[in-house]
Parts: sequence; structure tokens; C-alpha cells
Amino acid sequence: MITVKEIAKMCNVSPSTVSNILNGKPNVSDKTRQRVWQAVKETGYQPNYYAASMRKQSTRTISIVAEDLGQFSTTPILESAMACCEEHEYRTVIMNLRLYDKWRDTWYNDEKKLQSMLSPVLNELKSIKVDGLLYVAGHGRVIRCLPEDFSLPTVVAYAESENQRFPSIVLNDEKAGYDMVKYLTDMGHRRIGIIAGTADNLHTRERLLGCQRALFEASIPYNPEWTVYGNWERESGYECAKKLADQNLTAIWCMNDLMAGGAYDYAHEMGIAIGTDLSIAGFDNRQVAEYLYPGLTTNELPLKEIGYRAAETLIGMLTEEDKEISREPIRIDGRMILRESVARL
Repeated sequence: MITVKEIAKMCNVSPSTVSNILNGKPNVSDKTRQRVWQAVKETGYQPNYYAASMRKQSTRTISIVAEDLGQFSTTPILESAMACCEEHEYRTVIMNLRLYDKWRDTWYNDEKKLQSMLSPVLNELKSIKVDGLLYVAGHGRVIRCLPEDFSLPTVVAYAESENQRFPSIVLNDEKAGYDMVKYLTDMGHRRIGIIAGTADNLHTRERLLGCQRALFEASIPYNPEWTVYGNWERESGYECAKKLADQNLTAIWCMNDLMAGGAYDYAHEMGIAIGTDLSIAGFDNRQVAEYLYPGLTTNELPLKEIGYRAAETLIGMLTEEDKEISREPIRIDGRMILRESVARL
């Protein structure tokens, strides 16, 4: 393999001059620059990035470890994180744990399953000497899987790290729940049902807190009988809407768009006109929200913003530009998407 020293000898210049030309630095004559690039072209020289990284003690490489690329929330986070890395001239290495693909939802509280996939990946990242790690969770929860003594600078996206050494970038679920229910009360609704996610889920708990705050500010008592818990799937939205059918509600807020689709199914089956007889709102702004009829009012997840901010935070840690790392999760606000499914009373 041809080296910088050999290129320098061919061109009768110093190795540092060749290095400066290859790295685009100025203060080199055009004649010398042309001679070096001609030698590079003739010899087929390729820079040894690994060797250069070892000299600098930095590979300018960030690993993104995703719990599962199949999760709808993961791809937008990854794409915006990679865009941020490219802007700062960092390469990315993506590792996919495929946890949902392997075990669906049976691994959440099974440390043995999780570590069987994660531990080998963390060891590999150390061996290839990446500069930092961005861990992308598949759903919001408290992350305890990273070793206490893990040495790589690490940021967690879409979940909260129990260890405050690892900054967390998450959705502001509490504000999102508040914004949605406040919108419903501002539209005149007082009898509002909630189709929530699973009861032990962090998204569910925080969105419900925001919902309760909005009801309190509107002087509407929170009625626990008007809250039913689904499993985030469309079929459970149907079953939950059925349970709420005899409560004489004017609006139902579903904590994701898939369950809202199930509520639509039940309303259509019963001849209930959505946006007229009954208002329905969702959460996520997934593609289904736009295709439901009438269009579903929902709250859009700021997934791209979460990914970009997570990568930006990690790069700040690596370059020491961000010396004041937040010890509390950094919460990113979503935005309301207003369509035709909510009526004004």
C-alpha cells in the first residue's frame, strides 16, 4: 500500500506538505498541489483513516444502537441524528438489536434477554473504538441497561436514563397530553373519554398527568370511569370505545393513532358520525391519521427533533463544547395537527 512518505518522495516535498494538501489546507502553491494530486491519481493512493484516527485518539465515528429499526418511531430519529453527524463530519455505525422482532413486548422487564443482545454490541463498540454512543429506545421508559461503568460518552434518545451520566432526550409527554385535552375543552367539550395505553407505560402516565392538569384548569373533575386502558393496537381501540359507549361522551382522546383507528371502526359500525355526533382525537400523527375519514386531529411526535438534539448533545460532549450537561431529561415539545375529527360545541 502506497504511503504519504512515498508520495512525498515522488514529488520532492515533505510528508507534512502532502498531508496538508490531502486535507485541503491552504498555503501550498498551485504547482505543488497539482503535482501531489497527479501522484495520488497515478498511484491510487487511499488514506488510512484508521491509522490517522489512532494517532489522533479519535475515529470521528459515532455508533447508533437501536432497540429495533422496525419501530415506527426509530427511523425518523436515526435519519435526523445521522444528518447532524454528517454536518459535523462524524461517520455513523448503526447496530440493530431487533428486540421487538425477536420477543415483541416480552423483553421489557427481562434483563437477561436484553443483555444477551446488548452486551456483545457494547463490547464490539469498544473494540472498534467509536467515539460515542447514541442509544435509541423503541418506547418511552426508564433505561437501566447501560453499565454503571460504561466509559463511552453516551446519550439516550426517546427514553429516560436512570444514570444521569447519560443525558436523555425525550418527548414532552405531559405537555402533549395537556395541549390535546386543553384543545378539546377550548372546543367546548366537558365529557371527555380517554383511551390510554398500557397502565404501566411511561408515555401513558405522563400524558394522563397533562390531561388531568388541563381538566383541572377548565374546572372539569377528572372521572376515572371515563379512562380505559388499551394496548396501543387498533383492536384495543375498538374494544375500549365499546366500553365507553354508554357514558354519553362528546369526545374521546386516544393516546395513539392506531387506537383512534379502532375507535373510528366502532363509531362507523354504530352509525355514529365522527366530527359531528362524537369527536375523536389521537396522538403520534402517523400516516393512518391523514387517511382516516374524517381526518384525525392528533399531536405530532417530534421524532426528528429528538434525533437531531440527541446527536447534537453527544457531539457537544465529545468536543467539550457542551460542558453543562443537563442532569434532567431534555423534553422536546410536539405540535398539534388539527383536522376534521373534532367538532366545536
